[in-house]
Amino acid sequence: MSSVAVLTQESFAEHRSGLAQQQVKVTALNSEEENDPPTYKEAFPPLPEKAPCLEAAQEPAGPWSKIRPIKASVITQVFHVPLEERKYKDMNQFGEGEQAKICLDIMQKTGAHLELSLAKDQGLSIMVSGKLEAVMKARKEIVARLQTQASATVAIPKEHHRFVIGKNGEKLQDLELKTATKIQIPRPDDSSNQIKITGTKEGIEKARHEILLISAEQDKRAVERLDVEKVYHPFIAGPYNKLVSELMQDTGTRINIPPPSVNKTEIVFTGEKEQLAQAVARVKKIYEEKKKKTTTIAVEVKKSQHKYVIGPKGNSLQEILEKTGVSVEIPPTDSSSETVILRGEPEKLGQALTEVYAKANSFTVSSVSAPSWLHRFIIGKKGQNLAKITQQMPKVHIEFTEGEDKITLEGPTEDVNVAQEQIEVMVKDLINRMDYAEINVDHKFHRHLIGKNGANINRIKDLYKVSVRIPPDNEKSNLIRIEGDPQGVQQAKKELLELASRMENERTKDLIIEQKFHRTIIGQKGERIREIREKFPEVIINFPDPAHKSDIVQLRGPKNEVEKCTKYMQKMVADLVENSFSISVPIFKQFHKNIIGKGGANIKKIREESNTKIDLPAENSNSETIVITGKRANCEAARHRILAIQKELANITEVEVSIPSKLHNSLIGAKGRFIRSIMEECGGVHIHFPTEGSGSDTVTIRGPAQDVEKAKKQLLHLAEEKQTKSYTVDLRAKPEYHKFLIGKGGGNIRKVRDNTGARIIFPTTEDKDQELITIMGTEEAVKEAQKELEALIKNLDNVIEDSMVVDPKHHRHFVIRRGQVLREIADEYGGVMVSFPRSGTQSDKVTLKGAKDCVEAAKKRIQEIIEDLEAQVTIECTIPQKFHRSIMGPKGSRIQQITRDYGVQIKFPDREENPAPVAETAVQENGEEGGEGKDADPSSPKKCDIIIISGRREKCEAAKEALQLADVVDNEAMQVYMKPSSHEESKAPSKGFVVRDAPWATVNNEKAPDMSSSEDFPSFGAQVAPKTLPWGPKR
Repeated sequence: MSSVAVLTQESFAEHRSGLAQQQVKVTALNSEEENDPPTYKEAFPPLPEKAPCLEAAQEPAGPWSKIRPIKASVITQVFHVPLEERKYKDMNQFGEGEQAKICLDIMQKTGAHLELSLAKDQGLSIMVSGKLEAVMKARKEIVARLQTQASATVAIPKEHHRFVIGKNGEKLQDLELKTATKIQIPRPDDSSNQIKITGTKEGIEKARHEILLISAEQDKRAVERLDVEKVYHPFIAGPYNKLVSELMQDTGTRINIPPPSVNKTEIVFTGEKEQLAQAVARVKKIYEEKKKKTTTIAVEVKKSQHKYVIGPKGNSLQEILEKTGVSVEIPPTDSSSETVILRGEPEKLGQALTEVYAKANSFTVSSVSAPSWLHRFIIGKKGQNLAKITQQMPKVHIEFTEGEDKITLEGPTEDVNVAQEQIEVMVKDLINRMDYAEINVDHKFHRHLIGKNGANINRIKDLYKVSVRIPPDNEKSNLIRIEGDPQGVQQAKKELLELASRMENERTKDLIIEQKFHRTIIGQKGERIREIREKFPEVIINFPDPAHKSDIVQLRGPKNEVEKCTKYMQKMVADLVENSFSISVPIFKQFHKNIIGKGGANIKKIREESNTKIDLPAENSNSETIVITGKRANCEAARHRILAIQKELANITEVEVSIPSKLHNSLIGAKGRFIRSIMEECGGVHIHFPTEGSGSDTVTIRGPAQDVEKAKKQLLHLAEEKQTKSYTVDLRAKPEYHKFLIGKGGGNIRKVRDNTGARIIFPTTEDKDQELITIMGTEEAVKEAQKELEALIKNLDNVIEDSMVVDPKHHRHFVIRRGQVLREIADEYGGVMVSFPRSGTQSDKVTLKGAKDCVEAAKKRIQEIIEDLEAQVTIECTIPQKFHRSIMGPKGSRIQQITRDYGVQIKFPDREENPAPVAETAVQENGEEGGEGKDADPSSPKKCDIIIISGRREKCEAAKEALQLADVVDNEAMQVYMKPSSHEESKAPSKGFVVRDAPWATVNNEKAPDMSSSEDFPSFGAQVAPKTLPWGPKR
């Protein structure tokens, strides 16, 4: 049984000075008499056994004893990161500390609360509070992001990797959380068996131990666990792990001893059974021997000296173990105990104790007097000044305590003396050339002094080379301290006081500006607000976030400047309000291009001259409304000019109808449904009702004269009905039935209207409810129309399937262009589904599915198309190529209209880019006739002028006539703009080539040469009979 003796440092000093053994003062635990020699048990009493149930035994019996204590859900842990292990070492600037940003990010990610503080030695302390899981996650993040990382590898068999990862990676995540490390396991396709661990030294040890345990459990070889008291582990491992390494090498067994930081007593052996048994036996033997032979003594060593006993990476402890065979047990750093226990054979304890005191006393502690405000300058930016000393004397530990006017030095005596001298010189120099000043500024202005992201205070610090300490908000302190060069301190003090004085004279004003004007005041790229800020540089203007939908614009600055800025901005807003008047002008879509003008010339001119903003709807939009924005008078002027352009271009008339204002809403209908149906029915006229509440009865109708008259009659008739006996009913029908109910060109619905006298309104594409059909009129007419429509809808709901025979040669016509013909049939006949057999099959059966009436109508239409195809002919229409483009119309609109109207197909020839000039007569060369010129007919049309028309003969002829008519119209229209050709300028016959003093003009009255005569004008190479020429004798 091991026993404990307590020796004081003084008693051990006496022992070292050679005093007799009986003179050594030994304080035996529980000794009763000092004169009589104590017994062995009195001198070395056994250690008390653990009593885990002691508290439980003291608890009173009863029902309350069964209640389990509630554990606190929130825990707090403190992590310390030494200066040398910190990743980020700059915390001199306000609002820019990287640690603070990272801590904020960690808090948001994990939900734990972090508090960051900095010791004078630039070490970083982080207090983490929260639920256990959140604290563990935060700890892992802190280690990874704020602490420099070490790394190590551990090799385990490849097949054991999956057990480290666990199901869905849960085991690996748990292990990383527990040890605050990052564990990288090779991919399955990687042959490596090395697992990389990154983290702190302690975390790496723990993770390595756990991984080896997992591997040992999964190893196919024998595994045995031996429970050995933790205090005997150093004897089994041996100094620097030499003993356990030899043991593993000798037996071929893997032995896993938990590291000191892991509170486990179990040693795990893995290997072949026989060799494993040998290893276990040898470990047991070491354990039993040490248990019998060793004893312990406890000595008091100052807590501050423990680190010197441990040494860097525990080397001093290993050194003592190697020299003396004694294990030294140091209490944990978070314990306040100063007791160090030495365990070993009695005869070696003395030597080990000497070593412990030597290590502890090999370092000395000294202090240097220095005002606390100078500490940061002694440390230097990022610890530069301090680093110079610590690099020369790495064993010296320098400690700065906040609020104390001293610096503590620890380390080897000689090094401490040198460092002390250097620091004293530095302090003396700083006292001579540095100064400080303290000023009082109301803490509510502190954040304004600091500025956004520390901009103001950092500028002052850089400009005057000073350090400025502004207390944090939670201190509620008004004291600001400035330290640095005496002149810089005074300048910084003056500027800060001026800033504070200005702020005290400041006022804040809230200006109410509608949010819709904010973007205009700011400007597209902020140019307008920049202009205002330059005009009032001392005023801070803050606009609200657009997402907050707030109208409050905040102004802050000197009272007078704020007032001036307020008046300026209020005037600006008044101008914006005046200029934001808006009116809508309905203009027929076909005239929009004329209003825009060539290259936008017309619209640009109207905008500039009226000083308004004019917005036209997009070209592909159905809207006809042009919106004019600006001052009211300017908007009215622009509106008048736009309407004048429309009036010039078309026979547009405008009439006013008087209808009682109380009927206006009912005539317009829900979302304008009723009035829209009248406008569409009457050729798209524009009907304008006065604004609600104006009391006006005047309704304006604008459009072509004939359509305006028709709309006027309908509107008055409807108003009369509304005043007398108006009745309305709503019906519902599937949207795909609407086209069938309306019929081609509105034929079906017109028949119902004519029969009953009721008005039937179908929904437009803009209406939300696409099934709603409204019937209006007298009660009798509405009920009759309702009856007819309901019968039609009922028939449409009766879905049937039918088939018909179509010759396969015609199938392609129906399915080409992605089934365009079939889509048109489906649209027109209530969504009937027409299915043609697959290409390649010789089937002639076509299936139709839909409402009975729709199927019958679709069959009839398909039959008509087939008859047209069978009766199809092709004719040619000759029109000069230069007129083709005008016949087609813009984007082919005119030719598409002709195709639809006459049910034919029209194909234009390919354009001839550079047509060759046509020879009026065939040319003969060298007396021979040109090969093709002989047969060419000058009157035959050119290929590029021939347009092909396909369809029924009578339809083709009608389409041809329409094309030629379009050509004639275009020709006549073009003649107005085209300059007449030179040969048309004079209708008189050509006088030919006129000369003076010709031979035939003399008195001899000779005949002029005949131009058509081959004798007078022979062809080159032709044989001609000799003849006396009128040109005189040959010379």
